[in-house]
Amino acid sequence: MFTRLQKFLALNSEEKHLFLQGYRLLGVIRFAILTTSFKRLVAGLTVDRKAMVQAPLDLNSLATAHAIGWSVRTAARFTPWKSTCLVQVLAAQRMLQQRDIAGAFYLGAVTGSDRDEQPTLSAHAWLKCNNDFITGEPGHDRFTIVTSFSWP
Repeated sequence: MFTRLQKFLALNSEEKHLFLQGYRLLGVIRFAILTTSFKRLVAGLTVDRKAMVQAPLDLNSLATAHAIGWSVRTAARFTPWKSTCLVQVLAAQRMLQQRDIAGAFYLGAVTGSDRDEQPTLSAHAWLKCNNDFITGEPGHDRFTIVTSFSWP
């Protein structure tokens, strides 16, 4: 516990701000997922059924996007609630949109079977700015893109 506090205190002020904003948004989004329809959560975003082609970001925007991804992924490890890939994607998307940084997030699915040979369906969400992963990269390649959402 003390080591975690030391690590937090060693962050610069911008990193602390992003971490705390990410932590707060993870809670807000988790609550929203439990109480609101998905349609309302993605209202105002552009929907596409395939991978989006995005305009390139300048280096400062891309660095900010990576910092946001770090803050959300890191904060998710410390939440007492489930901060799944979808929660992380939606939190990062809100943070990016607040800073006018364009991106896209993807929802993918894969079918399989369990130990009893019963069919299963697994889903995953990931977020990218340009071709850079911001959240959800590990394992994304196993999933077929079902839909994607972007914002200007």
